[in-house]
Amino acid sequence: MFHSFGPILLQLVLAVGFAAGIIALTAIIGPRKINPVKNNAYECGVETIADARGTFNVKFYLVAVLFILFDVEAIFIIPWAGSLLSFKKAGLGAFIYFEMVFFVAILIAGYVYILKKGALKWE
Repeated sequence: MFHSFGPILLQLVLAVGFAAGIIALTAIIGPRKINPVKNNAYECGVETIADARGTFNVKFYLVAVLFILFDVEAIFIIPWAGSLLSFKKAGLGAFIYFEMVFFVAILIAGYVYILKKGALKWE
């Protein structure tokens, strides 16, 4: 039984060993001197002017959630399009097709709803 899982165990040991080795090397040979120049702002060369915990408009979060929602829905559509031919061979082609039409109709209804509510309009 161990013989069949040997390559998987070897890969796991190598992956964990590599990760632990890189972390150990970083701790051993990494620089330890802390000074104000190293702690200075480096992103885009722009100095920070306020606290990073400032408030954001709720519309930002709404657009982000809507993006994730429609992105996940697209993930469901892509495999369906690829497997439609195999469903046709099994005799389920029409059922699966109309089920996906219903799914897309619900997506379009949700999209029209958020457009009418003005969720994507920036003011």
